[in-house]
Amino acid sequence: MHKPAITGTGVFTPSEIITNAELVVAFNAYVDLYNAENAAAIDAGDLPAKAHSSEEFIFKASGIEQRYVIDKTGILDPKVMHPLLRQRSDDEPSLMAEMALDAAQKALAQAGKTAADVDAVICAASNLERAYPAVAIEIQDLLQINGFAFDMNVACSSATFGIQAAADMIRSGSIRSALVVNPEICSAHLEWRDRDCHFIFGDVATATLIERAEDATGAYFEIKSTRCATDFSNNIRNNNGFLRRSRPDGVADRRDMQFMQNGRKVFKEVLPLVAEHIAGHMADNGVQADDLKRLWLHQANKSMNDFIGRKVLGRPPEDGEQPNILQDYANTSSAGSIIAFSKYSNDMKDGDTGLICSFGAGYSVGSVIVERHG
Repeated sequence: MHKPAITGTGVFTPSEIITNAELVVAFNAYVDLYNAENAAAIDAGDLPAKAHSSEEFIFKASGIEQRYVIDKTGILDPKVMHPLLRQRSDDEPSLMAEMALDAAQKALAQAGKTAADVDAVICAASNLERAYPAVAIEIQDLLQINGFAFDMNVACSSATFGIQAAADMIRSGSIRSALVVNPEICSAHLEWRDRDCHFIFGDVATATLIERAEDATGAYFEIKSTRCATDFSNNIRNNNGFLRRSRPDGVADRRDMQFMQNGRKVFKEVLPLVAEHIAGHMADNGVQADDLKRLWLHQANKSMNDFIGRKVLGRPPEDGEQPNILQDYANTSSAGSIIAFSKYSNDMKDGDTGLICSFGAGYSVGSVIVERHG
C-alpha cells in the first residue's frame, strides 16, 4: 500500500469582480423594472411585488463582500441578469478546460512536476459544460498527459470525493499520481433575479496534485484518511438536464432550471450532518480536537462555518484555525475548501494535522485528514 500525498495546488481566479454594492444596484434596478411591468397584477393581488436587496442584507446573510466572475456585464444588466459568454467552436478549448488548465499548471509548478509525471485527471465539479466527451479528457489532452481521465459530480463535495478517488487509486498502486481539477462557473447556474440567493456564487477553478508520498520533491501533505457520505435531499436542487426538451414544459425558462435551495432546512439539516461526520472521522483515526491545527471548510456561508468550527473544536476557532475566503470569492461550490487550503497551508509545520471538508447538495459531505511533512 502506497501513501498518497497532496504535493501541489493551484487556483485560477477570473479577472472580473462584482462587489456587493454593484450587485445591489443591478438587482434593485431589475426589481424596479419587474414591479413596473407587472404593476396591474401586483395591485390586483395576483402577483407579489419583488423586494429590494441591500449590502447589509447580503453580508449579514452570508459574510460575502464580493465575488469573481467570468463575465460581469450580463449579470449587472437588469434586462439580462446572467453571464454573457462567447460561443466557442469545437476546435477551441472549452471554457472549463481553459480554467482548469491554468489551475493545473500552477499545481504542477508548485509540486515541481510536469505533465509526464501525471497518470490521471479527474474533473470534479458541480456542473459540467457538456455531457460528452468528458471535460477531464479535454484537460488531459491540453496538458498532454498519458493515462486516463473522467468527470464526476457530487455538487459542492466534488473536490473531496475526487481526492478520495485519487488517493484510493494511489494506495492500491493502480496509478502513481492524479490531478483533481474543479472548474466552477457558478455564475451560470445561479438565479441572479432571486433576492434569497442572488449574491451566493462566484467563479473559480482549483487543482490538486496527489502523488505517492515517496515521489514528493518538497514539502507535502500526507493524506492520512478520507471519508465520504451522502444522504438524499431535494433541499438543494437544479432540474436542468438533457431530458429538458422531451417534456411538455421542459424548454420553458422555469425557476427550477437554476440553483434552488430551501435555506432554512439546509442550515438545520446539513450542519449536524457535517459536524457528526467530521467528529466520527477524527475519532476513528485517533485525532483529537487539540491535534487539529487547521480546518479548511467548504465556503458557503460564514455562519455555517463558524458553527461547524465550534462543534469540531469544542470552542470558537481562533484566528487562522478555520480560514474563510468566501468574503472575497463567495461560494465557489466544490472549489471553496481547496482555495482555503491552497492559500492557508504553507505556514503549517512538520507533523501538523489539518482537515479539509466540503459539503452540499446530495446531501453530500467529504473529509480529508492530512499531515504536513517537510
